[in-house]
Amino acid sequence: MPHFVTNVLILPRNCVALGMVNPLARPDHQVAAWFHAHLTSTFVTILRGITDFGSSEWIGAVLCVLAIFFVWKHWWPSLVTLIVAVPGGMLLNEWLKVLVHRQRPFVNGPFVDWSGYSFASGHTIGATLLYGQLLLFILPTLKTRHCRILTVLSAACLVALVGFSRIALGAHFLTDVLAAIVFGIVWLALCLIAARSIHRSASESILPDVALPIEHALIVVPVEQAAPQIRVPRVD
Repeated sequence: MPHFVTNVLILPRNCVALGMVNPLARPDHQVAAWFHAHLTSTFVTILRGITDFGSSEWIGAVLCVLAIFFVWKHWWPSLVTLIVAVPGGMLLNEWLKVLVHRQRPFVNGPFVDWSGYSFASGHTIGATLLYGQLLLFILPTLKTRHCRILTVLSAACLVALVGFSRIALGAHFLTDVLAAIVFGIVWLALCLIAARSIHRSASESILPDVALPIEHALIVVPVEQAAPQIRVPRVD
């Protein structure tokens, strides 16, 4: 029997209930319960090391380095794209968490030390946005297909590991992680489409002011007329 993934969200002046049927409710709880029952201190240490690659502190540090680099290079479109794609998408996810208001799988236990809501996973969507946007920056510069495939697989593995660590630690349900990956990919796609549309519009607005290429331009070249030669009769 399907379950609802939300509770009632109480706002200052009204009460709003946002619910949606979760067909994966049973696997959600089964997976969360299995990992919670098999957690050990060593396993938790490893998982927390992995999950840090999606933490807000790590993402903020990487964003600062990239922002400084883009400013130094005067790559303003890349800087704007980075800010809108990564922090913008993470902010939207925080709003989604408050709106859905889903509780975490476990709020008590020896390895539980988090707060906030569960849907969708903030670490997972942060990793998806950061490594996905870096992938979009890097792919056009790669020359060989082998390098492109290796780069894509590396980014996908990082996102998958972060998502797995959030499930195994009991911080999120399986559907929280899957939803975060889907939302992150959709947001990156929207940002990419918007960036290309803006770039195309800017190119079209600049185009009338560009001089015609040489092969289409009319060039008048003055030609000097050679002076007539005067033949002098030869006298024998």
